[in-house]
Amino acid sequence: MALYKVICVATLLALLTPESHSQLDVCGRPALNTRIVGGQVAPEGSWPWQVSLQRSNSHFCGGSLINNQWVLTAAHCVSSTSTRSPTVILGRQSQQGSNPNEVSRTVTQTIIHPNYNPSTNDNDIALLRLSSTVAFSNFILPVCLAASDSVFFNGTDTWVTGWGNIGSGVPLPPPQNLMEVEVPVVGNRQCNCDYGMGTITENMICAGLRAGGKDSCQGDSGGPMVSKQGVRWIQAGVVSFGIGCARPNFPGVYARVSQYQTWINSIITTNQPGFVTFTSTGTDGDLSVTCPGLLPPPTTLAPTTTPQPVFCGGAPLNSRILGGDSVATAGVWPWMASLQKNGSHMCGGTLVAEDAVLSNANCFSSSPTPSEWTVVLGRLRQNGSNPFEVTLNVTNITLSNLTGSNVAVLQLETKPTLSDYIQPICLDNGLSFSVNSTCWAAGWSLGRGGEEQVLQEFQTTVLDCGNASTTESICTGVFTLEQGDSGGPLMCKQGSSWFQAAVLSAGNNSTSQNSTRQTRMEDVMVFTKLSTFQDFLSQTLDGIISPASTNNSTNSTNTTTAMPMTTSGGSLTHSPFVSILFNLLVLLLCLNLFS
Repeated sequence: MALYKVICVATLLALLTPESHSQLDVCGRPALNTRIVGGQVAPEGSWPWQVSLQRSNSHFCGGSLINNQWVLTAAHCVSSTSTRSPTVILGRQSQQGSNPNEVSRTVTQTIIHPNYNPSTNDNDIALLRLSSTVAFSNFILPVCLAASDSVFFNGTDTWVTGWGNIGSGVPLPPPQNLMEVEVPVVGNRQCNCDYGMGTITENMICAGLRAGGKDSCQGDSGGPMVSKQGVRWIQAGVVSFGIGCARPNFPGVYARVSQYQTWINSIITTNQPGFVTFTSTGTDGDLSVTCPGLLPPPTTLAPTTTPQPVFCGGAPLNSRILGGDSVATAGVWPWMASLQKNGSHMCGGTLVAEDAVLSNANCFSSSPTPSEWTVVLGRLRQNGSNPFEVTLNVTNITLSNLTGSNVAVLQLETKPTLSDYIQPICLDNGLSFSVNSTCWAAGWSLGRGGEEQVLQEFQTTVLDCGNASTTESICTGVFTLEQGDSGGPLMCKQGSSWFQAAVLSAGNNSTSQNSTRQTRMEDVMVFTKLSTFQDFLSQTLDGIISPASTNNSTNSTNTTTAMPMTTSGGSLTHSPFVSILFNLLVLLLCLNLFS
């Protein structure tokens, strides 16, 4: 009994000792951020870890809050011989005018990476300790940091924020609001080809458009480059250097945060930052880059494991539940394809296999020659920048041959690399879409989506088909379709996966041969269910892709659903309720022993 009492006392002491949580409980989850693609001025509270470093009430560099008392920034921002420490402003939106949510702190300790080289910009990273802790709010929160085993493939979507110049020598105009820009990662091999061999080290990561036009600039130094994975924003880089600003073929260069996990944790030994492993899936296009003087990629980087299975219907950037007709955003409908002839959009389509696209047979009635067509995947705008798109040649076009309704399958010359922006959709192989459930359509047409002709999306509701056959038809509320929408999908979600219920046909009210039936009865639109073509699709496609799962989870990754997030420094599955219940049980047991 005495031994049990000793154990009880020890257990109670352990339970009563405050737990040392890392920042994983709070990092990278801004309540006011709904960013997918973006504007220029950042809405207030979107990036609550962004800080402004100031001297004499003047902004000179950025930084990011990584716990309640430490800020991450660039070494070159704080390496000057000036003995005057900067002031750190948190929760600020504009450099001019009122900022009711901001607080300021002085810096009591500046720690520059011991291997920082100002000549080469290598290890351009530093830590600042604030004079006192800050209270977290919707406008002040820490960011998660990329763990040491993080992988950011070429093309990974990132966001950079700051109050720097908006062009070379062009200052930010009043009221100097916090700005944001979306840029894809440029692989280190390509970046070395751009800047010259050896300029870009493994301690750096690059991002920018090949055509230029979007970049960080002077005054943004030290600020964060972040990527979203699941519900968390993870800092991948610290703004470091570049040649000019937003110049073609000269992406911005950033200190690679994942290289410094050990160093950061050696300095911040309590309340450590939340390190999260960022994982890119698919194939890294940077491995195929070659240029004079560039060594071949290490053979160890070549895939040596069995390829992961491909699943359909996963859209990591899609959170569509309710809403009206609207402009879509990048990655929301990652299976959307633009079918083009002579560089002009003609019809929509969907990626339904790794190397096949489904569309409307009507699109090819006057031009069935494969060599005349190309397919663009990962596209959002018909006019303007599309950093995640890929254009593929068509090698074969096969039309179904049913009475009254027909679809087309386009065989692609190569398989695209799957990503958040390019994914196959699941096919309706006899599913039942209940009345009053929500479905969506999407497409491009002239006169819609503004000057850039951004992809449009339409929400609709499944209705009772009345006298129409429910085995062959699906009926919805009325929405407007234009010619360019033909071939696109009617999409419905079941569980965690999206299924294509029908192929769209614009401006067609008949049931003539070579057309996908779409008639209008009062306030009802009737579509031929895709399951009608099940035999044709099974024979034409090289295997039908299955969904990853049938549960109700909405989390998904590039090619699978429910991939576990690897973390460092804390648990993401800790339940406060379970802990409280366990503590009470232990307390009652101990009281009984001592009674």
